[in-house]
Amino acid sequence: MSDSANATARIPSGRKSLAASSERIALGPLDGRYSGAVAPLVDYLSEAALNRDRVGVEVEWFIHLTNNNVLPGTEPLTAAQQAGLRAIVTEFDAASVQELADIEKVTVHDVKAVEYFIGNRLADLGLERLKPLVHFGCTSEDINNLSYAVGVKGAVEDVWLPAARTLVAKIAEMAEENRAVPMLSRTHGQPATPTTLGKELAVTAHRLTRQLDRVAKTEFLGKINGATGTYAAHYASVPAADWQDVAKGFVESLGLTWNPLTTQIESHDWQAELYADMARFNRILHNLCTDVWSYISIGYFAQIPVPGATGSSTMPHKVNPIRFENAEANLELSNALLDTLGATLVTSRWQRDLTDSSSQRNIGVAFGHSLLAINNVLGGLGRLDTAEAVLAEDLDHNWEVLAEAIQMVMRAEAIAGVEGMEDPYERLKDLTRGQRVNAARMQEFVSGLGLSADAQARLLDLTPGKYIGIAESLVDHLQK
Repeated sequence: MSDSANATARIPSGRKSLAASSERIALGPLDGRYSGAVAPLVDYLSEAALNRDRVGVEVEWFIHLTNNNVLPGTEPLTAAQQAGLRAIVTEFDAASVQELADIEKVTVHDVKAVEYFIGNRLADLGLERLKPLVHFGCTSEDINNLSYAVGVKGAVEDVWLPAARTLVAKIAEMAEENRAVPMLSRTHGQPATPTTLGKELAVTAHRLTRQLDRVAKTEFLGKINGATGTYAAHYASVPAADWQDVAKGFVESLGLTWNPLTTQIESHDWQAELYADMARFNRILHNLCTDVWSYISIGYFAQIPVPGATGSSTMPHKVNPIRFENAEANLELSNALLDTLGATLVTSRWQRDLTDSSSQRNIGVAFGHSLLAINNVLGGLGRLDTAEAVLAEDLDHNWEVLAEAIQMVMRAEAIAGVEGMEDPYERLKDLTRGQRVNAARMQEFVSGLGLSADAQARLLDLTPGKYIGIAESLVDHLQK
């Protein structure tokens, strides 16, 4: 190609800036292409939700201090005043977000902006005199750690866990439906002792359920003990108060577990534990995606086409397993962030550094990629049909998998005193290794072994499709 032709093929320079568009254009896919799938997380893990929760923590701290007469000169608020303060949180909206942003431009400090945001509303509630009580005794991390804990707890309990449990219920449902469908196993990618499709799906459902049970037991910790965790400012200003009791009662009132020993920051160990459990769930789900993808590729599952959808831009016959491929990628992205968060958040230089602050802003992204993957897998599973004929044909082409059963029967016969049962492994190896054995050849071999009548009858009745042990009944463990 000539230089002039090359030049015309290039994307022209001087393009209009998309960032200058009057409409906000998302940089990342979670806020753009996939925003609908992850929208429920916005109420818990977005920057706006964090600010709303900061306001909520500050308001509840204000109410807690007054209701418990912690400081001389205060008294319990009226019901109307409490309702007015809490309305600052319940009515927090886009205008509130913008107002906070405008205040932060002046303070250049996000938590200080929250303090002023609340303070500006006290006069209308007849609480102007108590303006110094807002953020009393608090360092920014007192508010932040509690706000993150409240947000993460809500995201886990109200969004991520329900979605994950719905997916696991779908897998368990498929396990039940396919509990008696025989399937050739493939250990090391080679034909192996048959199982049932339902039992294999039950294994995954059981593994995922264990991780969800761990996530459900998460302790969400919090603290409110001042600049270096010593309550120094608290006791300097109000020495008569039992500040540990005040702090414990407040943290627990938010539905969190009180952490009595911290530096300036809450140590975040609970977050690392949670993210490790979520990442393990993701990895098990990733394993399901690759297995299902492989089963689709060999015809065990047929995909139900979506009306009007295009499988390939050039090959009209294709129905690609894109939901499982999309899920794989998003699970990997989620785990990259969850692993990083777990490693970063448990460390801090001396009593405080800001690495945790920057890291925690990506919690929502980690959750978002996992939630997107869960939705994709659920959608993908919902469009699968089990191709029982294909599974049966595969079994019928692999009679050599009965070699294990014959060998074990011969061993049992030898122990029972039946003669001629020497070297069963070697005899089966000569028959089956590196060659296909059909039904007739296998039955001929069994008939010539000299087995007892009962053992011979059992083996002659055995087929690859029947050689599944108690796989069918093992699915019942999902109900226990």
